[in-house]
Amino acid sequence: MKIAFLGLGKMGSPMARRLLAAGHDVTVWNRSRERTDALAAYGASVAATPADAVREAEAVLSMLFDDSAHEEVFFGSGGVLDALRPGTLHIALSTISVALSERLATEHARRHQPFVAAPVFGRPNVAEDGRLWIVVAGEDAAVERARPLLEPLSRGISVVGNEPRQAHALKLGGNFLISAMIHSLGEAFVYSESQGIAPEAFLEAVNSALFQSPFYAAYGKVMLHPPEQPGATIELGAKDLRLLREAAASRNTHLSLADNLAEVFAAAQQAGLGQEDWAVGQYRMAQKRASAR
Repeated sequence: MKIAFLGLGKMGSPMARRLLAAGHDVTVWNRSRERTDALAAYGASVAATPADAVREAEAVLSMLFDDSAHEEVFFGSGGVLDALRPGTLHIALSTISVALSERLATEHARRHQPFVAAPVFGRPNVAEDGRLWIVVAGEDAAVERARPLLEPLSRGISVVGNEPRQAHALKLGGNFLISAMIHSLGEAFVYSESQGIAPEAFLEAVNSALFQSPFYAAYGKVMLHPPEQPGATIELGAKDLRLLREAAASRNTHLSLADNLAEVFAAAQQAGLGQEDWAVGQYRMAQKRASAR
């Protein structure tokens, strides 16, 4: 299939490579040129603008950083929405606000362009292996068109509804649970250390006895052995938590734990930890808060 892939960050680059490996004709665009050059070496065509990338595409996959990037690329002057032909499928892989997802759905419907929300769970190393879990929502026919493009990227797909907004809402809820898990695990590590118990021993025991969760094991390892390059940053986690709270407020829903976590993220950013790995930064904040009392 002739595909345009927009956004070649830590997640987008390995996803585009997997689509190339699956035999698709991929044209890529990214704000910084060096990332497109790397994909060209794998056989991708390179477009000078997002609009140029999508003009002849049968499907467009976007993996842009945030709402602001989507606003610029899709709605800005000479943006993607005006360049897309009727019938071209847009698959939104990014974690974006529910409000933006609703706006995209409305605009695509008006222009007769199928739209599928397909945000992903997984860090860059998981994307490299094609083992992301993808949450999908959209009209049935559009979802079926999207499946062959999502399967090379994933180990599983959950279809959660016919409204694209539902997938983006679920992704924000899932990231909220990750933040809550990291926060509680960080405080448990601080507690175990205060009792003379090594955090590694604490994690092995409770994960064997209580959770049996690969996520506790994986995030615990990141917290205790920080990677050289962050998979996702505190800044990114703070953004997703803000979007969750905005979505909840739009339905008159109050989440007290989300409010508490927002304070933790704000304090982490004020402490200069915004570019730290999400899990590492939260753990350092748990240590900092414990020692301040």
